[in-house]
Amino acid sequence: MKIRVLVVGCGNMGTSHARAYHQLADFEIVGLVSRKPESREKLAAELGGYPTFGDYEKALAETKPDAVSINTYPDTHADYIRAALNANAHVFVEKPLALTVEDAQNLVDLAREKGKKMVVGYILRVHPAWTKFVDTARTLGKPLVMRMNLNQQSSGDTWYTHKQLMNSMSPIVDCGVHYVDVMCLMTQSVPVSVSAIGARLTDEIDSKMYNYGQLQVRFKDGSVGWYEAGWGPMMSETAFFVKDVIGPKGCVSIVDEAKGDSDSVDDHSKTGALKLHHSMLDADGNFAKQDEFIDTSDEPDHDGLCMLEQEYFLRAIQDDADLSDHLRDAVNSLRIVLAADESFRTGKTVML
Repeated sequence: MKIRVLVVGCGNMGTSHARAYHQLADFEIVGLVSRKPESREKLAAELGGYPTFGDYEKALAETKPDAVSINTYPDTHADYIRAALNANAHVFVEKPLALTVEDAQNLVDLAREKGKKMVVGYILRVHPAWTKFVDTARTLGKPLVMRMNLNQQSSGDTWYTHKQLMNSMSPIVDCGVHYVDVMCLMTQSVPVSVSAIGARLTDEIDSKMYNYGQLQVRFKDGSVGWYEAGWGPMMSETAFFVKDVIGPKGCVSIVDEAKGDSDSVDDHSKTGALKLHHSMLDADGNFAKQDEFIDTSDEPDHDGLCMLEQEYFLRAIQDDADLSDHLRDAVNSLRIVLAADESFRTGKTVML
């Protein structure tokens, strides 16, 4: 029996997820929801004419879906998830789960109470090359030093989207959940403190918001990591994509000489290759092993990664998978980036 899914949000992520549902035989799209008629009508035309709605509550009531896919701005997530769960639907939601840790945990508890599956869109978790990156980092010994950033020199529609996102959260919160989640997977340790710095580089956003930030996180095992993110037409494209992990035994880095524009969504998850360096020295004090390059150029594109996410969602529903760890990690990564935001605003390190 097909799983009837309502797709909410028809922007970049919603479009990619809708294409996945359209191609997967076990899903049936029952409606496309968006604020702007243009986006939902364009997507409906591409996929062959699914029903469209401008009002989420009406769509939920009329279609009575088995599952809801939420791909809207973050400030709507908690309310939309709650409505879907109360309508007895499974939920796929783009990160972050909510805007507060309390809300996120309440939603996790509600999903458990309703007996429904809830999957959060941590796209790097299904990415074959990033999985290899995490596994390789775990071979480097402890402690780890993790250095990551994603700065975006955005303009036009992308800068508009970034400004909309900053109505509710900063770049280090919105994007940081992905990379803090990766750090937690690499260390398999507990974060103990977070500090952050940031700056407001434009008058086009609220006076209390900042469009550049960097967080630093310390883990119980002695590992440390930083993550940097900035959005806007003023951002530098020098070293905009750094993904680098160092341990006692060496280091592993994502390298891609053909990296494109920093505001290209496809390029945000691309790897190209992993460079593995070994720290071991021979009797003469020279490196005992040459650097290794692990080719990852055949990785999925953005739509392909969204397909992998929806296949995971499908298996979770069909196999009644236990998502306790998945949801615990989603709440914990949110806790860390929100602590970073608190650190920026107070100027103090936050103990977790």
